[in-house]
Amino acid sequence: MRIFRRNPEDRSETSGGGVATRSTNRCEELDIYGVDSNADPAPRAGDLAACEECTQLGEHHWAHLRICLSCGHVGCCDSSPRRHATAHFEETGHPVMRSAEPGEVWRWCYLHEVTG
Repeated sequence: MRIFRRNPEDRSETSGGGVATRSTNRCEELDIYGVDSNADPAPRAGDLAACEECTQLGEHHWAHLRICLSCGHVGCCDSSPRRHATAHFEETGHPVMRSAEPGEVWRWCYLHEVTG
C-alpha cells in the first residue's frame, strides 16, 4: 500500500536569502477539512468501531478502519480484504478520510494521495 507520493512541484527552491526551502503547497482538500477532529462528522451508522459493509456481510475481521470526512461512512482500510474505505471514495468521490483508530489523527486525500 502506497501512502506517500512525491509531488513534482514540491521541490527545494532558494529563497531571497539563499536558503533552500521546501514548497509549502498543500492539498486544498486537506485544508478544507482541517485538523479539528471535533468538527468531523459522526459515524453514519453510529459505530466508529465497525466497517459498515463488512458488518452487513456478517464479517467482523478487518485490519483498520477509516471514516469519510464528507459523510461519516466508516470503512475498512486497504490492508483489509474488501477495502471498503477506498471503494467508498471510488463510488462517491468523497476525497478525504481519517483514521478511525484510537489515538490516530492523520488524514488522507485520495485525490492527491497525501496525508495531512
